[in-house]
Amino acid sequence: MCSGSFAKCLGITLIPLAIVCVLCNILLFFPGGKPVENDHITDQVWYFGGILGSGVLMIFPILVFLGLKNNDCFGCCGNKSCGQRFAMLSSVLFAAVGVLGAGYSVIISAVSINQGPLCFFNGTNGTDWGYPFSDGDYLSNHSIWDICQEPKNVVSWNLSLFAVLLVMGLIQTALCAVQVVNGIVGALCGDCCGCCGNDGAV
Repeated sequence: MCSGSFAKCLGITLIPLAIVCVLCNILLFFPGGKPVENDHITDQVWYFGGILGSGVLMIFPILVFLGLKNNDCFGCCGNKSCGQRFAMLSSVLFAAVGVLGAGYSVIISAVSINQGPLCFFNGTNGTDWGYPFSDGDYLSNHSIWDICQEPKNVVSWNLSLFAVLLVMGLIQTALCAVQVVNGIVGALCGDCCGCCGNDGAV
């Protein structure tokens, strides 16, 4: 498969992943599936890992990847092969943006999963809103999830959505990293290295 066609496949694959990440981040603003006051929403939700990192920033690599097959950068003053090579090289920069965006979402998700959700619970200082879990101690001990009294089911809600964001972010990072390699190969060999004649011209 030629480099441009492969990049287009990556772009198509990234679209549903970005949509899922945006939706997950939006749902996190409704812990337990119910609207709550802003100061009762887990802090990491406000960092917009899914909306900004895996969503908005992912739009740029998606658009570039989708257009690479037919993009020759105006042919580099009439040299189509040169133009295609430059387009593939420029895709590496946008792929790096995708890696950074998805990586940001992964970090935010991992921190939130480790910390646990913000909830209303009975603590040593009385009943209050806070973070009753620490260092992921609740992940292997479901019996302590009942510590969180409000919002209902907030532990499973946050854990599920942030886990989806984490997995989607890792997949996005891998796909963008693959395009970095693909872009470099396309820049060195031309759009169709080894499968087309005339220096990669189609």
